[in-house]
Amino acid sequence: MDLTLLAVHAHPDDEASKGSATTAKYAAEGVRTLLACCTGGEAGEVLNPRLDTPVVRQNLAELRREELRESTRILGFSRVYMLGYHDSGMAGTETNARPDNFANAPLDEAVGKLVDIIRAERPQVVLGYAEDRQFYPHPDHIRVHETTVAAFDAAGDASRYPEAGEPWQPLKLYYTGFSPRRIKTLDQAYKDRGEESPYTRWFEHGFPEEWEHSFTTYVNIADFIGKRSQALLAHRTQVDPEGFWMRLPDDVVRRVFPYEEFILAKSLVETAIPEDDLFAGIR
Repeated sequence: MDLTLLAVHAHPDDEASKGSATTAKYAAEGVRTLLACCTGGEAGEVLNPRLDTPVVRQNLAELRREELRESTRILGFSRVYMLGYHDSGMAGTETNARPDNFANAPLDEAVGKLVDIIRAERPQVVLGYAEDRQFYPHPDHIRVHETTVAAFDAAGDASRYPEAGEPWQPLKLYYTGFSPRRIKTLDQAYKDRGEESPYTRWFEHGFPEEWEHSFTTYVNIADFIGKRSQALLAHRTQVDPEGFWMRLPDDVVRRVFPYEEFILAKSLVETAIPEDDLFAGIR
């Protein structure tokens, strides 16, 4: 069976920070991995102080597209689809009021674009986001959730979006995320090295420990942690190579937490929980 995985992400760099080592692992195994990136990330800040210049800020949209191309090359994505929406920014900002942003676009239109991709590419597995209105309620992340869940169901329904071609029903829908177990483990790893942990503020912000019970699937990505780091660093405007996020060496991460975790949101095949493979029950 030819296996295909479709990852749906909000902005350039999300594909590198959420489930990236897993997609690299599957690509190396011969799985066809696809990315649907919903926005261009135009409203993002320049988070690498060495690149925070007027020229970079003026050309941020173009630079983020270039960074995305390099990141997806590193991760082995077979194809990248851009849904074409403007970054929505955070609630209350001027950008958030734009009619052409992802959060303000008609949901039916966005779902139709994703249905087009699903029917054309026929993935068995789709990755999206859980609905998080508590810890990090970014409008684009919330809209990724709404769009992906709706498209997962609509793609297999011949009465929906008939212009999109023959129906195709994906078999499993997952949410990417960061489990409390991962955050606690990496927080302690920083402290064991005498480093200030970037995760301290996550707990101060109220990172919900009850989320741990939601995670169903832990994929061992020990051999692909380096790919994840390379992909993150490809997003030069978004990731400071000398910042806290990159100070924990890959070999330490490989030793203390060599996994990426997912929530199985929908499955049309039988599978045993906990899982260690997104294609469990399919192959």
